[in-house]
Amino acid sequence: MKYSNFAIIASFFGLWLDSYISNKSQLIFGFILILTFGILHGSNDLLLIKNIGSKKNTLSLLKLLFYYLIVVGFGALLFWIIPWFALLLFIVVSGYHFGEQQWENLEKSNIFKLFEFTYGLFILLLLFIFHIKEVQEVIRNITSITVSESYFTVGLAITTLLLIILGIYFSQKLIEFKSKWFLETFYLLVFTIIFKVSSLIWGFAIYFILWHSIPSIINQVVYLKGEFNWKNFGSYIKTAFAYWLVSLIGIAVLYLLFKDIQIFNALFFSFLAAITFPHVLVIYILFQKK
Repeated sequence: MKYSNFAIIASFFGLWLDSYISNKSQLIFGFILILTFGILHGSNDLLLIKNIGSKKNTLSLLKLLFYYLIVVGFGALLFWIIPWFALLLFIVVSGYHFGEQQWENLEKSNIFKLFEFTYGLFILLLLFIFHIKEVQEVIRNITSITVSESYFTVGLAITTLLLIILGIYFSQKLIEFKSKWFLETFYLLVFTIIFKVSSLIWGFAIYFILWHSIPSIINQVVYLKGEFNWKNFGSYIKTAFAYWLVSLIGIAVLYLLFKDIQIFNALFFSFLAAITFPHVLVIYILFQKK
């Protein structure tokens, strides 16, 4: 079975669960998925850096770790000093990253990068618009700014129009794009149903884990080991375990210090953003090399 078929079945299974579990349970299960597969998919960045390029052995692991922590620290510092800018940057970077993963098998011209960014940003805005009150609350807790619903509506309208224009353009330019575009349009319909029916965290977890994190892990294992199988997946987990554990400890400390659910949600997403910045950079370089 192709992974995409499994992802569709698993997504609708998640929707089925939505009818039987409370919002609190969805929140718990959603965080569990994000803390496992979600963080795991970015926990082998140092190993990926070591294996990228012809000069992969020129930097020691300690130096790579030092540079990596600088990027993480810079992201965290941005959230502390200029939270609104850091959050906006996180959304922009995540939008491109999601689109890049979804379309990773096609060419990487600059204009196609614009399409990838638009596609990923559309998915995020689609999620936001169905849970606008919760998203506004998270943004307010992080930045102390109340963002009007109209900004999300206008943003979604612009990305929708741009997505259609670029989709028509690439349908004429790339043969392989046309067939994939019809399939990806169907996936967008699936995402719309998921985001509409589910809670914010549960809907995000279904997309983030099934449609982004696991496919990313599969790609990374193939890049590092040559093929994906359970043995290579086990090896991947072993090398990622230390970084994954440190991330979990950091989140646990945040939870113990800030048990208020709204404050923790804000800090949780800020933490995810800080560790996302270097991961996005690593995957971007990886796709360029591929």
